[in-house]
Parts: sequence; structure tokens; C-alpha cells
Amino acid sequence: MPGLIRTPLRPSPRRRWLAHCVGLALASTAGIAVSAVPETNAATAQTPAALPAQFADFDAYVESVRKTFEVPGIAVAVVKDGEIVFERGYGDRELVGGAPGKVPVDAHTLFAIASNTKAFTATALNLLAEEGKLKLDDRVIDHLPWFQMSDPYVTREMRIRDLLAHRSGLGLGAGDLLYWPTTTYTGEEVARRLRHVPLSGSFRDRYAYDNILYGVAQLVVEEVSGQSFEAFLRTRIFAPLGMDETRYNSDALKPGDRNVATGYALADFKDLQPAPRLTWHNVSGAGGLYASAHDMAKWMRLQLAGGVYRDAKGLEQRMFTEKSQQQMWSAITPLPVAQPSVPELLPAKPNFVAYGQGWMLSDYRGRKLVWHTGGWPGMVSRLTLVPEHKLGVVVLTNAELGGAFNAITLRALDAYLDAPKTDWNAAYGAALAKSRKSADDSWAKHEAARARDSKPSLPPTGYAGTYRDPWYGDVSITQENGKLRLTFSRTPSLVGTLSHWQHDTFIVRWDERWLNADAFVNFALDADGKVREAGMQAISPNTDFSFDFHDLVLKPMR
Repeated sequence: MPGLIRTPLRPSPRRRWLAHCVGLALASTAGIAVSAVPETNAATAQTPAALPAQFADFDAYVESVRKTFEVPGIAVAVVKDGEIVFERGYGDRELVGGAPGKVPVDAHTLFAIASNTKAFTATALNLLAEEGKLKLDDRVIDHLPWFQMSDPYVTREMRIRDLLAHRSGLGLGAGDLLYWPTTTYTGEEVARRLRHVPLSGSFRDRYAYDNILYGVAQLVVEEVSGQSFEAFLRTRIFAPLGMDETRYNSDALKPGDRNVATGYALADFKDLQPAPRLTWHNVSGAGGLYASAHDMAKWMRLQLAGGVYRDAKGLEQRMFTEKSQQQMWSAITPLPVAQPSVPELLPAKPNFVAYGQGWMLSDYRGRKLVWHTGGWPGMVSRLTLVPEHKLGVVVLTNAELGGAFNAITLRALDAYLDAPKTDWNAAYGAALAKSRKSADDSWAKHEAARARDSKPSLPPTGYAGTYRDPWYGDVSITQENGKLRLTFSRTPSLVGTLSHWQHDTFIVRWDERWLNADAFVNFALDADGKVREAGMQAISPNTDFSFDFHDLVLKPMR
């Protein structure tokens, strides 16, 4: 159906990457820019002798991945034994006039790293714990007395450690509409509205990825440290490591920051278009940072060295203790090990998967992995550590398909683990094809079930009005030029047109097509034939889970 979800081409946009990547793991050149490798000579560091033999065709492989997944630009960095041995850019940070080859990506290009920010937030809390300013087993209300969840017991028992482990009882992505897409709420307003966000599970019962509690963790850091979260990260982490290229979020990009990637989304799941540069100003602790592959390599060196780094004078310093790192890298919340979506991904199936503090934990070819991924409008990324081998790989991209960063990461890991060369590009390409077909089948089922001759119970004016959800706030439906228009009051991007689907169900098609989040809007009538409430449901199974429309209960304001 034109303008809707006919051909979904991205299996895991934004933070859907996390659940999706776990499932999968269980599961012509536009320009290559090479940057200098710090603390050594670039030519020396990147000679074949310094890299595994499997890296001989790595550039060609990355280019094949870019083609398969339609990624304009990619940056890759590899750390081994305390040194940055590889950092390189491929393709373009921006398509000028839709054409490639004019603004190449390099190792210093800034990308939104999204939920790779979570490890920085966890580190901030552990630094404060080392100083005795808090304990990870403190109750959240010990530091934020106003904090509330929808259940009094959870409010009372929620510990700071729980903020980091995705086991609160909130559903997948619950409350994300309070900040995603960019809203006008402040960080504290987002956190205070948590008291109305429904719980879908029991406290500490199971894993369900959330972002909103990392926003609460950010507020704890600010309350305890007496600094803004931005200032804390800058002075305690970025400056000591020399991460001079890293920015707090898109609002913190400077006028001179020209080497910044533009994100690209497949609008309507088919047409590659630039995505607007949004901001997570109100939950930056969940995923706000912009960073380069070069700076992320410095972060990986710190992690692989157990919290030790060298300062600007070359002196060895310790940022956090090995005990803190052990806690961050220890399993808190187990995840089920799923069957890969396609047989080609069986070699990547882990034996265990769990979440620690800001890090995913699993294994690959018998080695423990510490990793995370991130998703943003038009950008997804993955950072992977193999502690046993002192190996780290980061892949930053300016498109929305997680298969690309997975295929590149596993190829790099295989090279260093002396594993059989596997065509992960083809494997994740097969998973993408299956995802496309699954979404097409889902739409076909909706079409088959539709009562095309049915009519709405009410005239357009009967559906118009202001609706209020307890946790999100107001959503309005108005008549404009003979059409019903739906507007989320605190989310400038969520404005669209309603069209009748069947009975008292409509479809909202958002004006900004890069959202890929068209949704059913279902109206329920009372005994007098007036709207009692409205609910929403994303149409495509490939819509990002942060569009948690299904949690809304919209009541008309009489």
C-alpha cells in the first residue's frame, strides 16, 4: 500500500537493535578515508604485519556490507593489547545532492552512539560509589525523594543498581514517547511522569529493555555530584581520556563541528532519506552522546585495561577499580537464548546472554563478550570487547540497519580469533530478507481481515477533540481542510493525518515519513454513542519499539 509499510527494509531501527541483535546473534567504493593512529605511525600500525591475515580484504568486505544494507557511511576502530591498531572511515557522512563521494567518513567523524552511552552512565554511578557518595544498593528515593513508579512497592524497593539492569517491571521501551521523538518535557518531568507509566511485569522478574530509568540514573548522578551530567562526564571521563571529539548530545555540537555524520532512514521502509538531527536532551544518560571511532577506541582501551589509562603526560592513572569493572561486567538480568532467525546465523548463537550495568554479556566462539549497541534516527552502532584477548571493535554507521554493524563486527572478531572466514554479510542479508517478508505478510493479514465496506459510527466531528493519557499527556484530533489531523502536544514530529480503515479504526500516517511508525487508532464508544477512549498500535512489526503507542489510554476531555 503506497505511503505505508509495504516493503519494510530495516529489521531493527533505533533501540529495537538490542532485542533484535540478541535474537540474531543467537542467532563500488564511495571513498575510504584512513586517519592517523595515535601514539604510533599510521603506516606502521596498518601494515599487513600488524593486522591478522583475514584483514587483507577487510576494506572490500566493508564496502560489500555498505551495499547490502544501503549504508552511506561507516567508521571502524580496533583496539588490541592496549593499542589502537586500526581506525578507518568508509563512504560518506552525508550524501550531497543524493550523490556519494563528496564528504567522506574518517575515524574522526562524529556519530550519535545512542545507547552505547549507557556504559558511561553506569561508570559515572560507580565512580560516585567508589567515593562513598552513594551505594549501588541505595534506594532511589534515598537520593530522589520524589521518585515514584506506578507500584508503591517498586517505588520503595527500587535500588540504584536496578536503574541499570532492565528488570523494573516496565515493558519494552515503556515511557519512551516522553522523550522520543524529541519532546518538550524536561528530564525531571519525564522522570516524574513515571508514576503513571504502567508496569507489565513483576519487579526483578524478567528482562525488558528500557531507557527512561537511565534518565533517572542521570538525575541521581546530578543530585549526588552537585554537577550537571554533562559536566560530570566531561571532567571525570572525557577530559582524562582525551576524548576531545565527544559531545554530550546534538545540542552540544559546536559551530566548528563540521565532521558530523547525517543519519539516513528508509522512509516508508524503502526510500533512503536524511533523518533530522534530533536530541535526547531530557534523557541523555540513556543515549545522548555523539562520538567518533577514534574517541571510542580510547574508551575501549580504558575498558580493556581494567580502568587504567595514560594521561596527557603519559603517566598511568586509574579511573575506576577492577572491582567496579567486575560489577559492571557481571550478569544481573539473564536473557533467554533465542534460536537464530535464519540457519546462516547459527555459528553466532551464544551459550548465554545477560545484562550487567550498561553492558550486554554473552559469548562468541567460546570467548566472553562485553558489548552494547545503539540506535538513533538514521544511525546505529555496536561496540564489542573480548576481554580475554584484550580486543575491542567499534562500528559506527549512519543508517538504521543493525545487520551492517553485526556483519562487520563478527568479521573483525573472526580475524583476531583465527576463526573460519564466514560471510556474515550474506547471513545478515538473509535475516533482513526474512524480516522484510515477515512484515509484508503481517500487512497482508491486515488487508485480508479488513472490512472494506464498513463505515465509521460517527461523523468526523465525533472523533475530534482533545484526548489525555495519564503518563504522556494530551493528544488532539482536529478537522483541517476536510481531514482529521492527529497531533501529540509535546512531540513536534508526531503530527499526521487520519484515514478510515474499518469500523471505528483509523490509520494515522505521520507527515514525517522517516519515522516509519504509522499506527492504527482504535476508538471505543460508550452506550450513548460517544467516544469513551482511544488506543493506538503500531502497524509494522518493524516499527521501533520506542513508539510505545500500545501503552497509551487516551480519554476524551469533555
